[in-house]
Amino acid sequence: MLNDYSRVTAASVAAVTDEAIAAADGLVAEVTGAPSTFDNTLGPLQTADALIADASGRGAFMGRVHPDGDVRKAGTEAEERLIKWGTDLVFRRDLYEAVERFAATDEAASLAGERRRLLDHTMRDLRRAGHELDDASRDRLQGLRRRLVELEVEFGRNLDDWDDGIEMTRNQLAGLPDEYVSGLTETSDGRYRVSMAYPDYIPFMREADDREMRRRLQHKFWNRAAKVNYPLLDEAVRLRAEIAALFGQSTWADFAMDVKMARSPQRVDEFYESVVPGLTRMAEGELAQLATLGSKLGIDRTQPWDTTYLDNKQRLRDYGINQNEVAAYFPLEQVVEGMFEVTGDVFGLSYERVTDAKPWHSDVELYAIRDAGGGDPLAYFYADLFPREGKYGHAAAFSIRYGRRNADGTHATPVAAIVANFTKPTAAGPSLLKHDEALTLWHEFGHILHFCLTTAEIHRFSGYETEWDFVEAPSQIMENWMWEPSVLQRFARHYRTGELIPTDLVARLVAARDLNVGLFTMRQVYLGQLDLGMHAVAEPPDLMEVYKRATDYTLLPFHEDTFFPAGFGHLMGGYDAGYYGYLWARVYGDDMFSEFERHGITSPEVGRRYRDEVLATGGTRDAVEHVRAFLGREPSSDAFLQRLGLPTSV
Repeated sequence: MLNDYSRVTAASVAAVTDEAIAAADGLVAEVTGAPSTFDNTLGPLQTADALIADASGRGAFMGRVHPDGDVRKAGTEAEERLIKWGTDLVFRRDLYEAVERFAATDEAASLAGERRRLLDHTMRDLRRAGHELDDASRDRLQGLRRRLVELEVEFGRNLDDWDDGIEMTRNQLAGLPDEYVSGLTETSDGRYRVSMAYPDYIPFMREADDREMRRRLQHKFWNRAAKVNYPLLDEAVRLRAEIAALFGQSTWADFAMDVKMARSPQRVDEFYESVVPGLTRMAEGELAQLATLGSKLGIDRTQPWDTTYLDNKQRLRDYGINQNEVAAYFPLEQVVEGMFEVTGDVFGLSYERVTDAKPWHSDVELYAIRDAGGGDPLAYFYADLFPREGKYGHAAAFSIRYGRRNADGTHATPVAAIVANFTKPTAAGPSLLKHDEALTLWHEFGHILHFCLTTAEIHRFSGYETEWDFVEAPSQIMENWMWEPSVLQRFARHYRTGELIPTDLVARLVAARDLNVGLFTMRQVYLGQLDLGMHAVAEPPDLMEVYKRATDYTLLPFHEDTFFPAGFGHLMGGYDAGYYGYLWARVYGDDMFSEFERHGITSPEVGRRYRDEVLATGGTRDAVEHVRAFLGREPSSDAFLQRLGLPTSV
């Protein structure tokens, strides 16, 4: 049954949260006094976890998307309560003892498959909650964990609530198309407000000729919530270091990576060492070309606020790529239809819009996912794609209900949501996506498919509940189809004429794919090193110094008087000591896509194997086993290195 979000209130969010916590507490109470069997121990714990997760999707999620400020406030409060419930659960000594008793039974010794993995992971969770520490250390650990939850929720709320911008004259918007200007808010004195929302910020930085206004806008963007979030991030970094020390680990990265594919910061360092020198040489050459172009435009030294602008000019000069011309062939509705058509063919799926969806806002659409042969829905997902005040400001996939087998034997159908911030359609025309925005949509849809096509029986391993540094692989692989000419020419049509995207334009777009790839990949390295600079050091560092040092990886000057990390939600959103995972997971994503390249870009046979071995399996086995099973061999970095233009192992 789908939730009626049209009737959500602040009071209903609180009520859903209260009911879930009360029911979950009741289940845990039964565990601690029950006989030592799977059905009396781990079974009820999974049911309790599922109740909490479902309540998050029905209530706490509203803190990210609901148009009413009171409901959003209730949602963030609910999010904090639910996360704290899960944090506190593993600290319960009686629960630890109950699970230990079960682990010592003959039944536990005979477990296999998901049940065996669940016991192993539960014991690992309890160990990482400090049950092998002394009482004082465990109490301190619990207090640190609870405080971290408070800091992370407040950090995210500050970003979602942040509202800033610059009012400009029409002359200061030179270089931007009329369609962009008409979408801006016009002030009473005839100026135009350029906000921090992506549909305002990104095109401005790419196309605005006024260099000083680009500098000023980037300065504001890189200082989002800086005053309020700097101390929160600083405290979080210090608390994480203290947690690691309680376990005898030298850094938070050592502690955090123990449950990731990488296993240790040393392996991540080795990964970076294998690619950074080559990428640096590439980026230096690319930056020299941008500098030459910039000098002809009166730019004496390339600054951070110049790179996307000069990249856009270079694409226009060398490849004839006008991003606005390209966007005319990517109206949002057609991109969605094309995404459905291609993934439907490749993965054996069909999609249907649900007409009576009862969403939280009129912009939101709901879709059912089915097997291509029909039958009951496999899953549902919401698409909330346009910006509005107070809404989550980036693009992400959110879980609403995890697929699983319930205690009564019924199946819970997965429900998820894509939340993004694309340009909203107007009476004058549709929402037109730049190619990179279309890439973002396909990327997030990769997360949706990973979540929704699960066949896991147990909530703990459902959907994208896999190692955190693999979770981006099924989303990044999706981007590859958006560069394939045969795919683009299935759905990319001009929004006015209906003309299919010209073969020549597709060829130029694809040819320009790797333009400045070294420079932009080094930005990914920079973000990963920014994260590790905070979390892979023995003593809590000066965050501003970490930020400045990490900027060296961009090969660009430091933008003075900014603190970008205050607006970098990943540092407080689960990617701490894990942002390297974007580049790390790309190795596996590129390797898996090479199987499509060998056997057919849209091969249903390869697609079905990928669906069964990677998307459906979730966390039911280690992620590297997914890759091995799909490829029929050991993973390789060759496809990743080839795509970057770096030497391979062959």
